[in-house]
Amino acid sequence: MSLVTPNTSKIDRLAELTATHESSSGNSLWREAWGRLRRSKAGVIGAVVIAVFVVLAVVGPWFAPHNPAAQIWRDEVLINKGEFVGPRGENWFGLDHLGRDQFSRFLVGARQTLLVGVVSMLIGLVIGAIIGGVSGAAATLGGRNGKRFDTFVMRVTDIMLALPSLLLAVSIAAVLGQSLTTVMIAVGVVQIPIFARLLRGSMLAQGNKEYVLAARSLGIRKRRIVMTNILPNSLSPVIVQATLSLATAIIEAAALSYLGLGSPDQSAPEWGAMLTQAQRFFDNAPMMSVYPAVGIIITALGFTLLGEAMREALDPKLRG
Repeated sequence: MSLVTPNTSKIDRLAELTATHESSSGNSLWREAWGRLRRSKAGVIGAVVIAVFVVLAVVGPWFAPHNPAAQIWRDEVLINKGEFVGPRGENWFGLDHLGRDQFSRFLVGARQTLLVGVVSMLIGLVIGAIIGGVSGAAATLGGRNGKRFDTFVMRVTDIMLALPSLLLAVSIAAVLGQSLTTVMIAVGVVQIPIFARLLRGSMLAQGNKEYVLAARSLGIRKRRIVMTNILPNSLSPVIVQATLSLATAIIEAAALSYLGLGSPDQSAPEWGAMLTQAQRFFDNAPMMSVYPAVGIIITALGFTLLGEAMREALDPKLRG
């Protein structure tokens, strides 16, 4: 008993000190990152753009002045003569080719665009994080068999990364059929190898840290080392990538809708689908394309600015 108790208490005490050190350093890192992020003009602009977009997507449909699918002013649009109704008091963005209110469709379409982007990003994040986390843990602490498993998984992700993302998304969408759910799945699958590679690389870097070597030398279980030390300290680049992937997901989802692989319901407003419908009338009514295009560009820019600001804020090279 005298031989086991001191050794056990020493391990528990050192593990406690290691966890406390990592927690305090982690909190310090996040506090410093938050301070740098608040001082970043690009980050603040990106956050404001995202906040406006989210508010627009959440509450916008409730304030839409008209039914976005109703062809109330169809008789006022003369497509054969190339005459379209532009912005006016009753219709702030004018009418589309079917006499529907463009402003109402823009507001409701923001929610669909946000939904597609968020769901697509979550699909790639969750599945990619699971694959990357398991692969990174196997490569770090799994021995020879773990490294073989990691090599196999990474070769599969390399194959996926070798394919152009839009081409892969189009192929998946074409196989699954035309629907909004298909767009989410296709764009999400494209994001999986990115998150897997990123988390696995971050875990490999953390696996060579001194605290991991110390924990292993003390005989602490490998699962505990991965879950309590390596994985939490590897998540910051994944969080940044999630923000950047939202911008990519919105653009790729709009591209799939533009190619006709989105929702088959043409009356359902979505910014990518609105671009598809407006391309035939660009010469006579260019603003039909401008409104959804500007919405997509500004939203993607907001997520990109915030993501880049977060990346700079979390960069350990910039810590003072």
